Amino acid sequence: MNIKNKIDLLRSKIDEYNYAYYVLDKSIISDFEFDSLLNELIRLESENPQYFDENSPTQRVGGEPIKEFDNVKHKYKMLSLANSYSTDELYDFDKRIKKLVDEDFNYVCELKYDGVSISLTYKDGILIQALTRGDGVTGDNVISNVKTIKSIPLKLKGDFPSFFEIRGEIFIPIKEFEKMNERRVDKGLEVYSNPRNTASGTIKLLDSNEVSNRPLDCFLYYLIGEDLPSVSHYENLQKAKSWGFKIPSEIEKHKTIDGVLNFIKFWDKERFNLPFEIDGIVIKVDNLEIQKEIGFTSKFPRWAISYKYKAEQALTKLNKISFQVGRTGAITPVANLEPVSLAGTTVKRASLHNEDQIHKIDIREGDCVYIEKGGEIIPKVVAVDHKKRDLFSKPFKYILNCPACNTNLIRNSGDAKHYCPNYLGCPPQIKGKFEHFISRKAMNIDGLGSETIELLLKNNLITNVSDIYFLKKEDLLPLERMAEKSALNLLESIENSKQIPFERVLFALGIRYVGETVAKTLAHHFQNIEHLISANFDTLIEVDEIGDKIASSVVDYFNDEMNIKNIQILKEIGLQFNSNYDNELLSGSLKGMKIVVSGIFDNYSRSQLKKMIEQHGGKNSSSISKNTTFVLSGENMGPAKKAKAEKLSVQVISLDEFLNKIN
Repeated sequence: MNIKNKIDLLRSKIDEYNYAYYVLDKSIISDFEFDSLLNELIRLESENPQYFDENSPTQRVGGEPIKEFDNVKHKYKMLSLANSYSTDELYDFDKRIKKLVDEDFNYVCELKYDGVSISLTYKDGILIQALTRGDGVTGDNVISNVKTIKSIPLKLKGDFPSFFEIRGEIFIPIKEFEKMNERRVDKGLEVYSNPRNTASGTIKLLDSNEVSNRPLDCFLYYLIGEDLPSVSHYENLQKAKSWGFKIPSEIEKHKTIDGVLNFIKFWDKERFNLPFEIDGIVIKVDNLEIQKEIGFTSKFPRWAISYKYKAEQALTKLNKISFQVGRTGAITPVANLEPVSLAGTTVKRASLHNEDQIHKIDIREGDCVYIEKGGEIIPKVVAVDHKKRDLFSKPFKYILNCPACNTNLIRNSGDAKHYCPNYLGCPPQIKGKFEHFISRKAMNIDGLGSETIELLLKNNLITNVSDIYFLKKEDLLPLERMAEKSALNLLESIENSKQIPFERVLFALGIRYVGETVAKTLAHHFQNIEHLISANFDTLIEVDEIGDKIASSVVDYFNDEMNIKNIQILKEIGLQFNSNYDNELLSGSLKGMKIVVSGIFDNYSRSQLKKMIEQHGGKNSSSISKNTTFVLSGENMGPAKKAKAEKLSVQVISLDEFLNKIN
């Protein structure tokens, strides 16, 4: 056997043993035998560098440290899931799905792993990219670290698609986490707080050699691509097992929501016997075509939901209630607590949400209170131990004036929060607006951090965000810790921000309820700031994913003369207030049309057709309404959809008719 064949054979055998041990949990050979084979492969590769392969099992030990990760746009958005906490919410979810779907369908139930989300991309069976969730639109490519995780295949086997993504969760098993902390105690080091935070910190380390020494594992649970083996999510996962992926075995299909609830009930008790941490159950519609038909909100897929198990609680003393002022003027009461350990972290502060919440459970300063982590992330006060209350305790009185500027607070009808209306003179609001404007996801002005903004405000160098663009070197140099090089870099960053696209400028303005996704939707729909300013409430709510609350907020914002004046100045400075979206279009033949795609089509997937609709200026809708322009119908169009189209006199067209329209 020649050297090349021997190297290939060793690689194949080691991959086989790794798969058996880390994925199937089977030990085929002894550790000594495995190490002997690996050492032999390392020796042969070092003596024959011409046969180097970046996907060899010897490369899992990590490489040279890097300076930073590449920030990459997700091909498919990586959204989070809407949470539910009761059976009633799951029944409501089931009702919503059945209203949107005309055919029979199954649910798939999965465990909700408490780890770090990851999206892996494979091309021709080779791992080429590994993105973190990031903001859902872009993430960090941590492939150098992911390659060190032995349960993730670098090369696939079998009949896999030529290009696809598979998503999952990176985690640290409980026993391995305990061993890590035992070793740290032996060395006199501080222990890690919990497996999830440790996994999250590990995957973002810049030294993959260090990552390779940590016991990361990974479950994969969702495939995305144009050429998947099946339209069944469940069947795709079973197929992915044969390609080499570690697919969880605790996955079940159920035809009814009652079956889902039985699955949830079973794992509520059994979760404590698992070798890894979970915090709930994920429920998905199984059929991928139905998933596409149901669609997404701006934040969540409509076809999936997570059920969160009751969170861990802790009892501690509430010393004082203080108040924070947000950039929109929203007042948030905060419980300052006696430090207490909860779910692996020390908690000193917790949210009290609003006045109604305080009065609902009668929270008072000096009380012993129960806290838990809402969604396992943000601590909140959930109850009071009235038996331990001081006899002379008095009900808490909510503040009437802003804690920062003493302005009388307001509370709008139907809103749970109080607001400070003094947006021009309230220091936290002013500072918050600047911090939001210059943030990475908005105007991305490097070198203009929180402390520098505070100094600029203190020295009366800025009042409105437009003032940032009139700063000069001589304004900056007298500021504390501002050298000439820092000043020049900051001015360059300010100048570069003039090229930030319209959708991010719109987000940077800080309109209440207009986050990144909504800003992008509005920018693409209205094309420029003039059209958006002139839009009324009725025009706004016709836009997909824009509800009453967002529409009212946008109208109120542009009814303020100060905001209009500020936008005019920013336009004159050179900021982008026109969208480039039209440049991405192939034509405007479907402009202004709302189209529903239903049924099965020869030679085209639904996602391809929906993309074609967008490329020609149309909007995709998941359900038929009086505003639907036409239904693009294939084979097996749902009878309920057909009846609704006839009832509303909505035109139903064939694929050929559709292609004629866009050609």
